[in-house]
Amino acid sequence: MSITKKPFGQDQNGREMTLYTMTNRNGASASVLDFGAHLVSVLVPDRAGALVEVNLGFDELKPYLGPHGSMGGTIGRFANRIGGASFTLNGTEYRLPQNDHGNCLHGGGNNFQFKWFQADMLEGDGEDAVLLTYLSQDGEEGFPGEMRVQVTFAWDDRCALTIRYRAQADRDTVVNLTNHAYFNLKGQDDILDHTVIVRSAVVTETDDFLIPTGRLIDVSGTPLDLTGGGTVRKAMARRADCHPLDNANGFDLNYCVPGEGLREMAVVEEGETGRVLRVLSDQPGVQFYSGQGLHHVGHGGRPYGPYAGFALETQHYPDSPNHPEFPTTTLRAGETFASVTQYRFEVKA
Repeated sequence: MSITKKPFGQDQNGREMTLYTMTNRNGASASVLDFGAHLVSVLVPDRAGALVEVNLGFDELKPYLGPHGSMGGTIGRFANRIGGASFTLNGTEYRLPQNDHGNCLHGGGNNFQFKWFQADMLEGDGEDAVLLTYLSQDGEEGFPGEMRVQVTFAWDDRCALTIRYRAQADRDTVVNLTNHAYFNLKGQDDILDHTVIVRSAVVTETDDFLIPTGRLIDVSGTPLDLTGGGTVRKAMARRADCHPLDNANGFDLNYCVPGEGLREMAVVEEGETGRVLRVLSDQPGVQFYSGQGLHHVGHGGRPYGPYAGFALETQHYPDSPNHPEFPTTTLRAGETFASVTQYRFEVKA
């Protein structure tokens, strides 16, 4: 295993950013950026052994500085949405940026994906890692408490990308961390015919602005049911009979995955290349987003239009601070939030 690094341009404050690339014994690699703790690149083989870019991203820093669909960014302090851009903790109401139809999306418009993280390289035998650390100030984007966040990206000889999160705060606060990577296992075109399996048919019911109502609903037998495997194309063919699909113009839904500890949450297969992605996490939910809002130009000048990539964001349920019936996202002062998510890239014969 080896880690290399190279300059990747200057951020909005004139600080030099660095891209770190971890390469395994078979030549497959994963690259992460200290700006926003972004996952920038993943090169993995197909059944013929050809290495292809399967992670949507950019070849320079500039696109990451502005609106970029959260492409590969580490999301915090709170991934997904908080309804009304406010929550109450210990009797105090906290007001957050309204950056999504009066709600707060991904922790506000100046969230973790726009911050510089201190990087440390951790080379190992069979697995390399890059440890990224950020100190979020009390009151940043309206959230209480000074919070120290560590995100470790590890890459091994089996082509498993493991992301480990840790956070501590000096005041009671809320936290919900994820990575917003977009993948395309074919490496080109769109993901409409990827086969997607999600290990649950229970979702958080939402309103038209994707804010949870508080109800968990079983979608078995509907186009939203991916327990037996399905494609976005087939689901969209039934969108007229499925309001969530029609309203969002695709999948943008939190699935509630039963069980505890590290477990398989989703599997995605691409038949032409044989590539398979297994998503494991210890989080209670996974947001499946089919990339319908993409409109960028990415690696090698490739246009990223609608459905160019999919995201499987492992996380707590959206709007959890306003729903005590959901698994809690409260982090008490002095306690440690710790979580792990793994993306396993495989090849099917």
